[in-house]
Parts: sequence; structure tokens; C-alpha cells
Amino acid sequence: MQKTKLLLTSLSLTGLFALAGCSFPGVYKIDIQQGNVVTQDMIDQLRPGMTRRQVRFIMGNPLITDTFHADRWDYLYSIQPGGGQRLQERVSLVFDGSDQLVGLAGDFMPGVSRDQAIMGQTSDTSSAQPQAQPQDETPPAPGSLLEQIQREVDQVETVPVPTPEPLDTDPQ
Repeated sequence: MQKTKLLLTSLSLTGLFALAGCSFPGVYKIDIQQGNVVTQDMIDQLRPGMTRRQVRFIMGNPLITDTFHADRWDYLYSIQPGGGQRLQERVSLVFDGSDQLVGLAGDFMPGVSRDQAIMGQTSDTSSAQPQAQPQDETPPAPGSLLEQIQREVDQVETVPVPTPEPLDTDPQ
């Protein structure tokens, strides 16, 4: 009788600890990621007129190819940080009848960095515009190393960058 009471108490105590461990604060919960990871760099590489093969090379296989809308590829990505709110991003690419990219829609847009939006910067300031240098700099002393470097930089001749020929699209 005494043994069964002790056994019953220990089993119920073990079960109670097991249940308490499931909801115990501080228990690690994993991040759940699903879908295609799409970055702003990938979107910036897309150009109108690209073929499906070129788009697939940049973006990877689409998560959804609708049989009723064969000219649309959908890329979905969702992440739920351990126990947090689920975040989801979506990009849809649209092709024309000749399998060329004609448009995209979704959470990413070409040339718009999400980092700038997060930092509160507007998109009208582009990084392609050179920053104006301060005018209060003193010129380097004659015969100094800085003056020699500046002279060499000023004497550099620009050379045009050769434009590569387009890829042959005929499969042979």
C-alpha cells in the first residue's frame, strides 16, 4: 500500500514537471522559415525582356506556378521568429506570350532599398550622385606625396568599357 502511494505520487509529480516544461518561460522556440528567400539585390537584377531561364537563374524556382495563370510566377517567403508574429513577403513576376518578363508586383520594387525606408531616408537621394567635397581643404604642399598622387590621378586617361555582345538565344 505504501509503495503504491509512493509510486502514484512520483508518477504524478513527474507528469506535472513534464507539463510545466512545455510552457516554462525561457524554453527555446525555433524560427520557422518557409518559401523562397528574396532579397533586394535579386529584384534589382531583374530587367524587362529577360527570359524565364534568366529570371530562374537569378530568383530560383518559383514557389507557386498557377496552371490557370501560366504567365505568372509567385515567390512567397514567411518567417515566424520563435513564438513571435509571422512576417510574410510576396513577389509576383509576370511574363508575356513570348516568355519575356514584363512586370513585377509585391513587397519589393526595383531600385527601392528597404534599408533606406527603415532608416527613414527618402529614395530621391541616390548613391550614384557624388557627394560634394568640402571646399575648406588646403591644397597639398608642393613636392609632397599627396601632391604627386593628385598629379597622377589628374593625368589618368579614361578608357571606355567594352560592351559585351548579347547572348545568343537560339538553342542549337
